Amino acid sequence: MAICRFYSLLFLTISWSFFFANAIQPSQKQVLLQLRKQLEYPKQLDIWLDTSNDFCYVSSPQVNVTCENNFVSELKIMGFASDQTPKKVNSGSFHGFPIPSQTLSQNFSIDSLIATLSRLTSLKVLSLVSLGIWGPLPNKIQRLNTLEYIDLSYNFLYGSIPPTLSRMVSLQSVNLDGNFLNGSFPKGVDLLSSLTSLSLSENGFSGDLPDLQDLPNSLIILYLNNNSFSGQIPVKYSQLNHLQELDLSFNSLSGVPPFSLFSSSSITYLNLTSNKLSGSLPVHLQCGNKLANVDISQNRFTGSLPLCLTNESNNKTVKYDGNCLMIDVTRQHPASYCVEEARGVEVETKDFKGSEHRRNPVIIIGVILGSIVFLVLLVLGFVILSKKLCARGVSEQKLLHKSVQDYSVTGYPSELLTSARLVSEAAKLGTEGIPVHRLFSFEELKEATNNFHRSTLIGEGSTGKIYKGKLENGTDIAIRHLTVSKKYTIRNLKLRLDLLARLRHPHLVCLLGHCISGEEQDNGESNKVYLVYEYVHNGNYRSLLSGNGSENVVLKWGDRLRILTGVAKAVHFLHTGLIPGFFSNRLKANNILLNEDGMGKLSDYGLSIIAEDIKQDANGEGVESWQMKNLEDDVYSFGFILLESLVGPSAASRKDEFLMNEMASFGSEEERKKVVDPVVLDSCSQESLSVIISITKKCFCGDSWARPSFEDVLWHLQYAAQIQAGTQQSAEKVLFMGC
Repeated sequence: MAICRFYSLLFLTISWSFFFANAIQPSQKQVLLQLRKQLEYPKQLDIWLDTSNDFCYVSSPQVNVTCENNFVSELKIMGFASDQTPKKVNSGSFHGFPIPSQTLSQNFSIDSLIATLSRLTSLKVLSLVSLGIWGPLPNKIQRLNTLEYIDLSYNFLYGSIPPTLSRMVSLQSVNLDGNFLNGSFPKGVDLLSSLTSLSLSENGFSGDLPDLQDLPNSLIILYLNNNSFSGQIPVKYSQLNHLQELDLSFNSLSGVPPFSLFSSSSITYLNLTSNKLSGSLPVHLQCGNKLANVDISQNRFTGSLPLCLTNESNNKTVKYDGNCLMIDVTRQHPASYCVEEARGVEVETKDFKGSEHRRNPVIIIGVILGSIVFLVLLVLGFVILSKKLCARGVSEQKLLHKSVQDYSVTGYPSELLTSARLVSEAAKLGTEGIPVHRLFSFEELKEATNNFHRSTLIGEGSTGKIYKGKLENGTDIAIRHLTVSKKYTIRNLKLRLDLLARLRHPHLVCLLGHCISGEEQDNGESNKVYLVYEYVHNGNYRSLLSGNGSENVVLKWGDRLRILTGVAKAVHFLHTGLIPGFFSNRLKANNILLNEDGMGKLSDYGLSIIAEDIKQDANGEGVESWQMKNLEDDVYSFGFILLESLVGPSAASRKDEFLMNEMASFGSEEERKKVVDPVVLDSCSQESLSVIISITKKCFCGDSWARPSFEDVLWHLQYAAQIQAGTQQSAEKVLFMGC
């Protein structure tokens, strides 16, 4: 009896230890819930509604999560029933924009999806099939560097496969079937030395098939069917020593296929149907011992069928209909069909036997003459249209100083200036109460500032002086005086100001209007521009971090995350909410102002479009020394704001020295106590703090391509705030129970 009890206790101990070893981490569960939100709450994920469950042990035919050591290692979600087969929609109905009831909505971001998935740091298997995911695969796909198996088939991915896929060195299987990917075969696949299965069927790839040096020798399965590949099949494909299954069907391949493909010692399945392959195969062709399934139907083959491809030979399954072979002629085309097809002459293909009657010469001549007349009219129309476009181009060149090909931060072409549009109506949410941008007269501004009296001057920097004023209706305003080079004409300057006026977001200091002083006068080499903003009363973020704010307000960690998240939303809007986007926004902690509700609002944004020759900030610090000239320099700048939020302005002011030394001390909790602001340490959860430290370090990567996108920064802020809020709620609950 004692022995039985001992073994029972041992069994229970092992069972419980196994359970807890595989129970999901709370942070991993939060990532899965974030994924459910980003996938717009698909019905099959309703099994996650009860968050008290361990997701590692909740599965269905459509959803499965597997965990190892408390972390998610496998995630499989299917958007169709287990007894169904996913199908690709008609390519003519998808043009890169969301389709109601078929794709996820306009608010979906594949960048955010990849950023969220990268939080599953132990993920080896990812399968998201037929879920309406749309957009181009981003370069940040490389962040999923632990993946061994990825299946994103039957979604709405388009564009080319990013070259960064080649950095996912652990990949063994890639399935991107049934999407809208195009371009030539992706480069760098040969670097994936562990890849055994590659399936790119039912996409829009074109050009030549990849040569042998572009494929890893480890491949066992290669499916490239239902694309638009052309040219010949590379002769050296048979040198892929491990290749067992090759499907090149439904392309536009031509020429004679390499005979060595049939005789490869490893090949078991070869599908070449529905191409334009031609010529004859040797009667005594040697077939590999493992070759069991061959399909060469619907091509232009002539002559006899090789003996090793007859159905009676070694029980092979062979399909050869729709050629011009001298076998089973009732299911073959006449010889003339394959000859004429090889010459590029279109032949009616509905009937295998076909009609060999020649077309009426009179009809052919009529068609030729009609074609000539049509071409002449087309050329005349093109000439007339070109003259109009050239005339329009000359006037546009007068409008803009820079060439229309210049898409730099400040080089906006005129067609973008005049047709800039909001990307999404969602960008307008929360802006209904913001006043409409209007023109101010210079006299109105003089009256509001008592003729720009010295007492109204509240700031001065590289972009000009700032005055505080009050309008007739009692509204407080801030007026920024800019001196703008006359290389922009007045009309061009107005276009730029109009573009700046379209930036409306609840976390941006509102631009109420503007005034161009002395438009008709010759004021030397510059124009005077006055930008009229709302006046934000409660000081700036840096002052509050320093403890110099009004009423000595102390910003706890939760307050800092709330302010930073709001500002990050505004910067993300500047990058993506308008076409073209605004990328160089002079992000600094003292440009974040707080209103009476403690909400952060970004000032000094977008000025690069009208004051592009700014070289220094108010403290004489060179902007170019710490804002790198690339489309993500705002990420680098925002990194310093995050750093000030962590350690305080005085420590962060040492910039390069701090990055080289103290940033390395963020590793452990003990080391953080020496560096991190005590207010932060007293009010933060360690997990929330770790998230921000991690993203801050990434913002300072020397290579701009290695930095996170601003969408990633925003996601990490929201995630950290979510963790912090959860921790506070738990603490409050404990205190309440204690009472």
